[in-house]
Order: sequence, then C-alpha cells, then structure tokens
Amino acid sequence: MKHNKWLTAPLAAGLSAALLSGCGTEQGGGTASSGDNVRVGMSDEVLATDPAAGYDPGSWLLFNNVFQSLLSFPKGTTEPQPEAAEKCAFAGGSKVYTCTLREGLKFSNGNPLTSKDVKFSFDRALKIADPAGPAPLLSSIASIETPDDLTVVFRLKTPDATFPSKIASGAGSIVDHREYSENGLRTDGKAIGSGPYKLESISDTEAVFSVNAGYRGSAKPQNGGVTLKLYNGDRAALSKALADNDVDVAYRGLSADEISSLETSAEDKGIEVIQGTSAEVQHLVFNVKDPVVGELGVRQAIAHLVDREALVQNIYKSTATPLYSIVPAGVAGHNTAFFDTYGAPDAAEAKKALRKAGITDKVKLTLWSTPSRYGPSTDEELKAIAEQLNTSGLFDADVKSVEYEQYEKDIAAGKYGVYVKGWVPDYPDADNFTAPFFGEGNVLSNNYANATITGKLLPKTSAAADRASTSDDFGKLQDLVAEELPLLPLWQGKQYAVAREGITGLDWTLDASTVFRFWEIKKS
Repeated sequence: MKHNKWLTAPLAAGLSAALLSGCGTEQGGGTASSGDNVRVGMSDEVLATDPAAGYDPGSWLLFNNVFQSLLSFPKGTTEPQPEAAEKCAFAGGSKVYTCTLREGLKFSNGNPLTSKDVKFSFDRALKIADPAGPAPLLSSIASIETPDDLTVVFRLKTPDATFPSKIASGAGSIVDHREYSENGLRTDGKAIGSGPYKLESISDTEAVFSVNAGYRGSAKPQNGGVTLKLYNGDRAALSKALADNDVDVAYRGLSADEISSLETSAEDKGIEVIQGTSAEVQHLVFNVKDPVVGELGVRQAIAHLVDREALVQNIYKSTATPLYSIVPAGVAGHNTAFFDTYGAPDAAEAKKALRKAGITDKVKLTLWSTPSRYGPSTDEELKAIAEQLNTSGLFDADVKSVEYEQYEKDIAAGKYGVYVKGWVPDYPDADNFTAPFFGEGNVLSNNYANATITGKLLPKTSAAADRASTSDDFGKLQDLVAEELPLLPLWQGKQYAVAREGITGLDWTLDASTVFRFWEIKKS
C-alpha cells in the first residue's frame, strides 16, 4: 500500500457514520474508568497491531488508544498538545525539535518508557519502511539524539513546522524497545504500549481492550474497557448487530440511506443522532497524460458540468457537503478556488471550453470506480456524474467498476483517465491535503507536476512555524490546482453518531483530527 490513508468503504459510503448504543501530570486511565464496558462494532478491518506497519483507519484506531505519542490532539482541537511529553519546542528555524518526557511513564507491561524507546520507535519505523506503514510521514527526520532519559532531540533534514502534527498521529506511536525487533514487524498480534488502553486479545472478529491502570497522560477513560467487534466489510451484519443490540456502538460502516433513515426515526427507536465535524474528502482524479482528459479543455468542461449539490443530496442524502477546493472547510487555509473559477454548473461554459480546445465531437469517457474500497454509493455517484456529463450533449460517458486491488494496479500503470479517490487526513493541517498529492511518488498517480507547487509553495508553507501565516500561499496553491485541474474536489464528509440511552461522550469522539477516543465514551 502506498503512503496514503484513503477513505475506506465505511467512510465513503457511511461517511464515518457511527452508531453508538491538556497536558497535566495527573495519572489518567487507571482511576477514571468508572463506567461499564462498551461494545463497539465497525465494518473496517484492523490490518495491523504494529505501528510500523499500519496505515489504515482501523489500525490507527487501535494505535490511538493503545499507544502514546509525544503529542496528541485533545478533544475539540486541531493543535497538537503534549501527551507522553511534558513539553516540546522548535529551535533552529523549525529544523530542531526538542521534547521533554513526563516523569514516571511506563508501558502496560510495567517497563519504564524513556527517551531510548522514543528514538527506537522512530528509527525502527524508518528502518523497516513497511510499504503499508507510516514511514513517509517521518521522512523529514535526519537524526534523533537522547542526551538523557527524558530528553529527545529531533534534527530534521529541512524546516518542517508540521512535524508536531505528524508525530501526534498514529505515526508517532511509542513502542517498548524490549518487546519489538528493530529489524522486523511483530507477528504475534500483540501490542504493548503506554496509552489509556491495553490490547488484551485480537482475532479476525473481535479485539478486546482493558483500561491501562498505569497510564499517565491527559486522557481519563469514562468506561471500564472496550470490545471492538469487527465485521470486515459486512455492512449488513453491522446493521443487524445494532438492531439486535449486539453492539452498543456501530462505528464506520452504515450507508448514507441508513443514516438518513435513522435521523428520521431516532426518537421512535430510543436513539439520538449526533453529527460531528470531519475533514474527510473525495476527489475525481484526472490522469493528465491520458489521451482524452490529458486535454485541459476536457477537464475544464467536466469542472463546469459536475453538480456537487445534486450528488450530496441525491446520493449521500446530505451526509456530506459540496467541496470546492483540495483543502476542506474547517482547516486553516481553505478557500473556494473551484467555485470561484468555474461557478455553478453551466453547460454553455463547458461547451466553450471544449470548442476553445478544438473539440467539436462528443467526448467519449470512462469513469472508474471501486466500491469495495469506497463503498456502495461510489458506483451510484459516478453514474450520476456520467449522467450529468451526458445530459449536456457534450459527453458520452460510462462507468466501470473493479475490485480495489486491481483498481490500484491499473491506476499505477496509467490505464485509467478518470477515477475516484478519497482521503482521510493524517493530521488536520492544510499541508496534509496538499503535500501528499504533488511531486514524485504522490498518492494520486496522475502524472501531474508543477514546479511552483513542489519547489516553492510547499517548502515555504512547511517551514512556517506560524501556521496562520501560510493561508496566502495555500490560497495560491489551491488557485493553481483549480486552474490546471489535476483533480476535481467533490465532497467533504460529515461524521455521525447515533447513541442509545445511557451512552454519552460522543461529541468528543467525532472531530477533524479523526481520532476516535475510546476514553470519552461512557455507558451507564
């Protein structure tokens, strides 16, 4: 798997639907777990228990609850705050980052957590460089020094003000150097961390978590543990489990239709629908070397014709919002470059773009989809886009759908001209919605290159310690993308929770950080 964190089927189809029946030095989880055990169901798989290998949403859910990072995203914020660290700060123009650990940190097995474990964890992830792992997020690290047991000094290859956000994600998970090999992945299915929960067991169908009594950090678990039931893409089974009261929480996996239906019948069923913020996005991607959409006029015509409002209303039942730039709303630096450039759907403008490019015949086009990755609504969405294009009289578009593995191989081989991609952010900064999409080895595989973006704008924004100061440059970047059209933003997802009586805390689990905080959920 490439360095990406693409939307999985539940995120695209259910739009992160969930159905759910600081930095002080106080001890966290062991003393706050006064609630009952919570049963959580989701249709995602947990593909890895080793942080050096996992880069999928299910695995990061496990990492965020079992392991500590130096920093974390507390509830309701997109700014990383100290977690395993007591404090962290930049020096040397965003090229030297120093963290001081909390005193008395221990792994769940009782071993002390020191700067040696922090260095080991990052060096290990970079050395193993698993293709399904987070190593690319850590690629700016040149070296790590540990002058004493509580101090870690990161020296970076280039100025990178987003480094704190990167290591606050699952990529920054700290492992016990006594329990993990520096040369290979752990294969016994165990996970030894210092986070608020311990992984007691995991199988293909269930993972059991208990509260870690030795945890020291900012989280305060409001339950006695979590049982995570895994339905491995079987949305019907997840829905049935909810109806049969086999789960208190059904997270990631219900379709837009189910969410819409539950919103209208929540009171009768004794449940409450809760909506949270989200930074998950979906794009229509153009291979700029394709013989058809390689022509800018064709891409411009498509941009003039796609009706996002109709897509989110008719296909996603308003469980998403139209997206008019690559940086989503709610993330600093967002603008509406695509709406400003192309406006509302306009067939006359689309025709003008084609004629200017010397195209007078109908444009024959195939849109490629993979519902096995992005959910059952994806095929319907692309069929709706094809219909929008064909209704204009300017296109002869159809839709083809393949399984995800073949889909990715064909994209890498340049076989598709137009295809869909979704993105779950690693961290809530405009950098994570731009840097992975451009330059050599980018996650879109669409053959697009722009030296201004990769040579000037991205290095400049990455180096800016004051993230608010990057808005103008991110605006220029978004305007360039709207002008050159290597992709077309479609929608930004919402997150939902539907809580049964006795379940509280969901408001703090659904935000732009994408961290699902077990510790905030309480069952009484």
